Amino acid sequence: RAAEWQLDQPAWSGRLRITARGKTAFIKLEDKTSGELFAQAPVEQFPGIAVESVTDSSRYFVIRVEDGNGRRAFIGVGFVDRGDAFDFNVALQDHFKWVRQQSELAKQAENPEQAPKLDLGFKEGQTIKLNIANMKKKEGAAGSARPRPAGPGGLSLLPPPPGGKSSLSAPVWLPGTPITDSLLAWPQPAAAPPAPDVWGDFTKASG
Repeated sequence: RAAEWQLDQPAWSGRLRITARGKTAFIKLEDKTSGELFAQAPVEQFPGIAVESVTDSSRYFVIRVEDGNGRRAFIGVGFVDRGDAFDFNVALQDHFKWVRQQSELAKQAENPEQAPKLDLGFKEGQTIKLNIANMKKKEGAAGSARPRPAGPGGLSLLPPPPGGKSSLSAPVWLPGTPITDSLLAWPQPAAAPPAPDVWGDFTKASG
């Protein structure tokens, strides 16, 4: 509990830095002016025994410092600003998240066959629907071409050849149609007789 510490008279004050070497993170307590190392705590797992939160505050922690000769000690550290305590937690979490990702990638590289494979096959009973250019074909007419519109008299007319102009070297004769000067002249229907006058002499009646 941080309430049991002498918070108004800390034994030491300075700056805290987190560095990493390989998979191990290091909490370094340094002099805020000269940068001289006061103590450091190697962290190989988080959460773990190397860093623990107190039960009555989110700004205070217990860390296990080592001197490099096998001697260890547990000391309490705290932050004046709550945002700094939050950043402290996040920095440790990010480092060990990266460690886990690297470990998983290494395992997949050693055993590529055990990596999860993407299954693109159809499940039993699964169907798909394809809509290709909104084209619909009648039953029994698959592969048949669309009929061309017929011209007068049931004659199918073909489009002109590429180039926009057609040249006829000889008159073209079509059965049942007269031809003049190489131009097709279709017979015109005879003029209908005028309709009889329905009103008769009523137009001349007086009154």
